[in-house]
Amino acid sequence: MSKAFTRETDSDSDGDEEGAPPALPAGGKNYITRAGYERLRAELFALIDEERPRIVEVVHWAASNGDRSENGDYLYGKKRLREIDRRIRFLTKRLEIAEVVDPSVHHGKDQVFFGATVTYCDEAGTETTVTIRGIDETDNSQGQVSWVSPVAQALLKAREGDEVRLMTPTGWRQIEVLAVSYPAPLAD
Repeated sequence: MSKAFTRETDSDSDGDEEGAPPALPAGGKNYITRAGYERLRAELFALIDEERPRIVEVVHWAASNGDRSENGDYLYGKKRLREIDRRIRFLTKRLEIAEVVDPSVHHGKDQVFFGATVTYCDEAGTETTVTIRGIDETDNSQGQVSWVSPVAQALLKAREGDEVRLMTPTGWRQIEVLAVSYPAPLAD
């Protein structure tokens, strides 16, 4: 079948495609740190103010070259514009519902809340340290987990010395909270 008779969809299904950021829990809030919020906001403005206008210019130039059906610059540009527009819609929605949380308000406390860095030990004696972050700002290579992840859900509200149950793919595990810390408040 000729490509002329196929239709690419440009649906608003942000998050349905593979590799998309995870969805928020139903009725849940989009907790995020100030740094995470600013990073998403900077990405949004870079897309709107820099990348999208640049791609629009390329598409306009490519369209002026004539036959669009075999024009790689035009076809790639249109595809890239759809990707950019999808990301802009996603970021706009996420920033609209974002609830910025300052973890430093819990500095010096031993109970686990959003933004805590928690060291815990499993039944085998293996120690792990994680920092609980927003769903849009986690970086597993930095030991950050989303506040909606199973480990974060098990740890939230626990205190140093508490044992909590963590559901894993292999079944329930007991983990013990060894240490809880928060960033120090910024001086004004």
